[in-house]
Amino acid sequence: MCEANAYIFKEGKEELYFENVDVMRPEGGKIYLSNLFGEQKVFDGDIREISLLRRRIILEKK
Repeated sequence: MCEANAYIFKEGKEELYFENVDVMRPEGGKIYLSNLFGEQKVFDGDIREISLLRRRIILEKK
């Protein structure tokens, strides 16, 4: 499996936002995320970094 966890970068730290993300779609200034269990979240911000090897998505508020 190749799912990743999404974190929000704020105040110099990473805070867990969403686990087991398997789909991430940027659209209209927002990032739509869904996980293996069919749960969905919408993040209003930008992608700061994606590490496929470490299975981490770092998001940052605008």
